[in-house]
Amino acid sequence: MKQLVLSMIAYAVQRDADVVQLCKLSGIDITALKKPHAGPVSAQQLQDLWLNASRLTNDPLFGLHFGESLKPAALGIVGQIIQSSATVGEAITHAAALTHLVTDLVRMEIGRSNKAFTVRLLPAQDYGATPPYAFRQLIDLLMVMVIHELDGLLLEKITPEAVRLAYTVPDPAEYERVFRCKPIKRNGEYALVFDIKYWEEPLLTANYELQELLLKKVTSMPQPISDSQNLQTRIYNYLIANSYLGVSSLDDIAANFNVSPRSLQRKLKEEGVKYQDIADAVRRSLAVYYISSGNYPLKDISWMLGYNELSAFTRAFKRWTGSTPVNYQSL
Repeated sequence: MKQLVLSMIAYAVQRDADVVQLCKLSGIDITALKKPHAGPVSAQQLQDLWLNASRLTNDPLFGLHFGESLKPAALGIVGQIIQSSATVGEAITHAAALTHLVTDLVRMEIGRSNKAFTVRLLPAQDYGATPPYAFRQLIDLLMVMVIHELDGLLLEKITPEAVRLAYTVPDPAEYERVFRCKPIKRNGEYALVFDIKYWEEPLLTANYELQELLLKKVTSMPQPISDSQNLQTRIYNYLIANSYLGVSSLDDIAANFNVSPRSLQRKLKEEGVKYQDIADAVRRSLAVYYISSGNYPLKDISWMLGYNELSAFTRAFKRWTGSTPVNYQSL
């Protein structure tokens, strides 16, 4: 999400928005955001960023146009994996599997038949026909990206056979231009349908060796817990998906889940767990991963997990595993 937010700000600046004004109005510290281990942008900050970017660029369809302009590189490692895929089908399959690294608000699902394949976005929350402004912008962005992220990677432009949205679009002609297909309203559905002929279309940037390395890097990370939809699992999955930003504080998580810290603590108590328990579980998973990889000095691992002193990290790790980081490293 951090990379996406920075790309959004950069695109707004290209559209003549003032970066200082945009970030100030959205409550974002751009200097802090650019740091490697900056905390995540809250749901409220993201909502404000969408609104202010749209207003300052005088573009009510900001998400649509941002998606049209976005290149895979703006998605970090996810974009690199897409670019290095052998075919369109492989690229979209990887994109679906890695959507959680970009946002936790939707997941992507792929369906195939003999004649077509369908890319569906499944929201974590049902907003009906009137989703919040920021969510609608995100949907526009992600759906347009599915089409335009392959521009320049093929010898032809990929064009959907159908575009289905759960809301009425404000400018049908512009949506048709960007989507290369006239969108239709379909209650509860966000979907793109493509001719099956595209599935095996080779990408010009295919690189098996690079992709193998990138996938190993992604799949070796602690993975989200599936199936359960309780609050503690949703928080755990969010922290793992955004682990490159460090482990968020209770206040930051509460802001991202649109509740007060006290309300979040109360809801977790009802599930028999404290926020600190979830944060420690994430820190333990990340600590074991970082140490096992052999790529990080213990001092750096301690800092990445939010410990100011190596001794504090050592005590915590011993409490989690029964072993010190040094002994665990030598196993």
